[in-house]
Formats: sequence, C-alpha cells, structure tokens
Amino acid sequence: MNDPAVSIIIVNWNGRQHLARCLPSLLAQSYRDFEIILVDNASTDGSAAFVREHYPQVRLLENDQNLGFAAPNNQGIRAARGPCIVTLNNDTELPPDWLQALVEAAQAHPEVGAFASLVLFDDRRTLIDSAGLSVTLAGMGCQNRMGEDARRVTGPEEVFGACAAAALYRRALLDDVGLFDEDYFAYYEDVDLAWRARLLGWRALLVPGARAYHVHSATGGRGTPLKRRLINRNKVWTVLKDYPSPAWAACLPLILAYNLAAALWPLLRGDPFPWLGAWEGIRRARVALGKRAAIQSRRSVPFRRLLPLMGCFRRPLAGWQARRRVGRL
Repeated sequence: MNDPAVSIIIVNWNGRQHLARCLPSLLAQSYRDFEIILVDNASTDGSAAFVREHYPQVRLLENDQNLGFAAPNNQGIRAARGPCIVTLNNDTELPPDWLQALVEAAQAHPEVGAFASLVLFDDRRTLIDSAGLSVTLAGMGCQNRMGEDARRVTGPEEVFGACAAAALYRRALLDDVGLFDEDYFAYYEDVDLAWRARLLGWRALLVPGARAYHVHSATGGRGTPLKRRLINRNKVWTVLKDYPSPAWAACLPLILAYNLAAALWPLLRGDPFPWLGAWEGIRRARVALGKRAAIQSRRSVPFRRLLPLMGCFRRPLAGWQARRRVGRL
C-alpha cells in the first residue's frame, strides 16, 4: 500500500463524545490521501472500543496511562507514514474543505514548514480561537487574534507559529527541529516547537481557508488549577530554552516583571497555582538550560530577524477583554 500524503494525529483522553463529531467530519474531507492515527491516553469512557467498532480504518495506539499531549503526539508522529503531519484536537469539527486548504497551501509554499488553521470557537463560529501563535518580548506565548471577528482575516499571513490544535507540519521540519518536548506534558509545547523552528529558519503561515471549529479546553477543562500550573511552568521553560541571548539581555527586566506579576497577582487573590507552576519551572531550570545549550548552538537566524514577528508585550487589558468576550480559558 502506498504511503499517504498526510498523516493526521489525534490525541484522545475520555473524549468519546467529541470523536463522534470529529471522526465523521474527517472522513467527509474532499481531500482523500490521508491516514488517521488516534493515540488514546488510557480513556475510561470506552473511546478505544468505540473507535475499534465504528472506525476500523483509524490506526489506534493505546497507552496504559494519561501521557498528556506532547508525548502521545510524538508517538503518532513516529508511527506516521506521510511527509505531512497534521496534529488535530479531538474536540474539533472540520468543514469538508479543511484539509484541502492546508494541502494546497503546503503545495503553493514549499519554503514554509508549518501551516496554521483558522480555529474558531465551536459555539461562536465567527469568533477566533486561534489564528496561529504569537510570542512577545515579555516571555508570553499567545493564541493570535483570539476573540476577534473571523471576518477581519482577509487572506494568508505569516505568523510566528502554528497552534497544534489544528496544524500541518512538514516532516522535514520535525526531522530538523525535533518533536514536541515531552517534559511539558501539555500546554506551550507548540509555542516551544514554533520557537525552535524559527531559530532554524523555518516559517509558518496562517491558512484562513482551513477553518476548524473547536470546543475550547474540552479535555483539560477551562481555567483548571492543573492548566494554570502547567502554563506558567512551561512558559518559564520556554523562555529559558528558546529566547536567544540578545533577547535575554534586552528584555530580562520586562520578562521578570511581567511574569512575576502574572504569577503573584493570582496568588494575592487566593490562587496559588500560577505561582506554583512558575516556581516549579524555576526549580527545574537546570534541565531547561541543558536543552537551551543544544537549541542555541544550532541557531541560524539572528534575533533581529525575529523581532518583526514578535509583540513587545501582551497588554493585560487586551487579554482581559478577550477573556471577557470568550469566557475563562
């Protein structure tokens, strides 16, 4: 059997109700040259049995424990046969032309390594969940244009990186850059991957025609203590690993001030989890710094070339306004 052009990887944990929407929408795609690999994280809701019974064409990999998001995606990537790798959340629903739009963009832009879908909120389908990833000089990784009206996106545009909820990566990029950092478990692993790709000269493109409807945080939960802890821990590791030395030198006061405020303000309001995550990131900094040495030794792009793709900082008011529009994330 010939290898498919695209391998689609879905990580699942107790998401049977979402698979009942996601998988039929995948099988209805107009572009047909793909395989589906589903990595199940020891679900207890019958997800694996559901897939075996109703979707025998799906390659099912089963873990005996919940390994998060990064490691199972890596499992799927290693098992994949296609030269293009798509990572897709189980809580998405896709229009029939979604994959066609991604593949056509990849064919039209051979110089680009990652392609971001225009991810919209499932319950408000004109509102942007993610239009790719952006990063800031203050050490933040953000969903680009979250909360904006999708009609404001008028065409393809270069972005810092792709959100792994619905992204296409060339295998050549992953072979060059490496896979997701499994120490992250979940959250920020796609920001870290985007940084490593950018440092080696890989570009990313938003594909507005590739629309995906997403039930935000359906698996991890909205605003949970675990999510708040992991985001703040992984944010520290991303700054330690990926920000080039010129960014450290120029922006360290801004990074410290912004991220200390982001951890301490919730603590003053009785929420210790962002601070606990940041402290864990600092406490385990040696591991991140060891990875930094390998990443920065291969850097081929000067920091000044990345600056136009970065924001100075994400204004707290803008973040608050976005969350007011879309709810606690």
